[in-house]
Amino acid sequence: MIRTRRLALWACIVVLPALALADADDDDAPPARAPGAGLALTSAQQEAVGVAVSHPVKGAGPRQIEAYGLVLDPVELVTDVGRLAGSRSAARNAAADAGRVEGLYKNGANASLKALQLAQASEIESQATADAAAATFFQQWGPVAALPEREREVLITSLSEGRAVLVRADVPGRHALGAMPSKALLSVDGIGVAARLLGPVARTMPDLQSAGWLLEVDHPPSGLGPGARLRVTLAGADVAGLLIPTAALLYSDDGAYVYRQKTATSRDGKTEFAPATVKLLTPVGDAWLVSGLADADNIVVHGAGVLWSLQGLGSFSAAEEEHD
Repeated sequence: MIRTRRLALWACIVVLPALALADADDDDAPPARAPGAGLALTSAQQEAVGVAVSHPVKGAGPRQIEAYGLVLDPVELVTDVGRLAGSRSAARNAAADAGRVEGLYKNGANASLKALQLAQASEIESQATADAAAATFFQQWGPVAALPEREREVLITSLSEGRAVLVRADVPGRHALGAMPSKALLSVDGIGVAARLLGPVARTMPDLQSAGWLLEVDHPPSGLGPGARLRVTLAGADVAGLLIPTAALLYSDDGAYVYRQKTATSRDGKTEFAPATVKLLTPVGDAWLVSGLADADNIVVHGAGVLWSLQGLGSFSAAEEEHD
C-alpha cells in the first residue's frame, strides 16, 4: 500500500507540471509559481496524493500550563553583560585605529600598506567578536537584552544583592511557545511564590528539549538560589481561537500557515488551495489554537506536506508516507 501510494504521489508530481505545460502554447511557457501562490488539483489528483480537508473548530486554550523552573546564576548574566560591553568597546577602538592608520597611509605620513591591512583585519576580527557576544547574549538572556540599559543595570544590581532571582520556566518537549501567559506561580517547598514574566528565551534547554520563559521573582524566599529546580504554573485567561490539527501547519519566513481551499471550483474541475497565514496561540493536545481563519474555511488537514512539495520543491515529507 505504501509503495502504491508513493508511486501515485510521484506520478502526480510529474503529471501536474506536464498538464500545465500542455495547456499552454509552446512559445508561451507558464511563469514560475510564486512561493505564496495557490495550487490547483482535480479530485482524482487530490485522492492520489492523500489530500483531505476539514473545517477548523472553535475552542479555547487551557488556563494553566505546568512547567519546570530553574533558578539561574546571576554571575553568568553579569559575565555575559561584561563580555558584550568589552567586545563592543574593543570593536569601536579597532575601528577608530583602522581609520587613523588609513588616514596616515593616504596622506603618506609614516603608515605602510601592511600596517593598514593589519589594522583593517583587526577591525574585522573585533567586530566579529562583538557580533558573537551580542548573539550569545540575546539567545541566553533575550528579555534582559531587550531592556533599556538603565533598567538592565537596576535588574543586575537586584540580582547581585539577592533582592531578586531569575527563573527559566520550560514546558518539556515544546519548541513553539505560542501566546505569552499573563501570570506565573512557583512552588517553593509547597509555598506559592508569584513571579513576573519577562518574555521568551530563544536558547533551547538540551535536557528538556524545550524553549522557555524568563521569570523574575522579587524578594524571593531566603535560601532560594541558583541551581534550584521548581515546579512552575503558567496561567492566564482562556485563549479563544480555532482548533486545527498540528499536521495541517507548516512554517515559512512569514510565520505559520495552512493550505486553505478556495470556495469555488474552476471550470476545468480543479480545486485551488492557497497558503493562509495563521497566528499560533497555544497548543492543545495534538492540535493548536490559531487565529487568522474562519470556522467556515476548508483547510487541508492531511497532505499539507504534499502540497508544499508540489509547489516546486521536488520532495515531500516522510511523515506523509508514515500516515498511510
